[in-house]
Amino acid sequence: MKTSRDRGSKTALTLLFAGVVFLILLAVALVIGGLILLLEKTGAITELYEKVFDNTTLLAVFLALVSLIVGAGITLVLSRVMTTPMNRITEAMNRMAAGDFHTRLSMKPPLSRHPTVRQFTESFNTMAEELERTEILRSDFINNFSHEFKTPIVSIAGFAKLLKRKNLTEAQKAEYIDIIEEESLRLSAMATNVLNLTRIENQIILTDVRSFNLSEQIRACVLLLERKWQEKNVSWDLDFAEYSVDANEELLRQVWINLLDNAIKFCVPGSTVSVSIERVERGVCVSVSNPGPAIPPAERERIFQKFYQSDETHSAEGNGIGLAVVKAILDLHGASVEIRCENGVTTFAVTLP
Repeated sequence: MKTSRDRGSKTALTLLFAGVVFLILLAVALVIGGLILLLEKTGAITELYEKVFDNTTLLAVFLALVSLIVGAGITLVLSRVMTTPMNRITEAMNRMAAGDFHTRLSMKPPLSRHPTVRQFTESFNTMAEELERTEILRSDFINNFSHEFKTPIVSIAGFAKLLKRKNLTEAQKAEYIDIIEEESLRLSAMATNVLNLTRIENQIILTDVRSFNLSEQIRACVLLLERKWQEKNVSWDLDFAEYSVDANEELLRQVWINLLDNAIKFCVPGSTVSVSIERVERGVCVSVSNPGPAIPPAERERIFQKFYQSDETHSAEGNGIGLAVVKAILDLHGASVEIRCENGVTTFAVTLP
């Protein structure tokens, strides 16, 4: 939304250019007026009229031509001064289009002091910085994507090759087949997550919004992950009453599954994962807490990036897509997520409007 300050600065810039045009016209008028005055004082204009021109019309045409030549000269000089910033902008944009995202735009005084020019310069440089960050993220995304997909493919190929051996026992065959099946499912889940993330990121308008029981949905998600939390002997503290929200039920289900799965993955075996829901000023806050290693402050924003994992050894199960999906869905709902690490407990707090 345009502010009065923005409109004022744009008006001032318009007046600046109008002033430049006025100065050009004024300069031409002064030069021609001075020339005529000089000719009149020296008597040259009378001599021209008597000897060269036999009427006033021809004299007027002559003065008009002189005015045109002088005006064109002044305009050419001033236009070169005025087009220099435009040439600089064009050059910077061409460098950006060629992929040089280190490009930054700067203007020289006095033009750089104008609010609108300064705002334009800052906006251009901000755009360049964002594109540079995006390029870095794209590069990291491709590297991590390749690593995450390569690992299960190598495992599948390796154990399939081992199955060709004829001296394997039935137990070994069953073990290798189980590993191939597990890695295949992992690859399939990864591809599904990437497709879901792409679909959500490309979605602009939130659809299928309806009222449903949020508390019941979270309890159902806990049951869906029963096998995982039973393997780690995890118990649950579900401290909440019944709450209803207006949202896309299917998308929010993915949020809770990812957050609960994340809590199970990083909690201490035999510990308790807590889920609470409370009414807050901005809406409803859902908190998922688990005892376990704290997330360093520098990583608390990065963990929502695609394929980023705080465990750089990739020893933990997962592919770094889940929290990116969570962030994309919450952004679509106008919701927020906050990470807190206190006294050995990590909490993801989601506030739904």
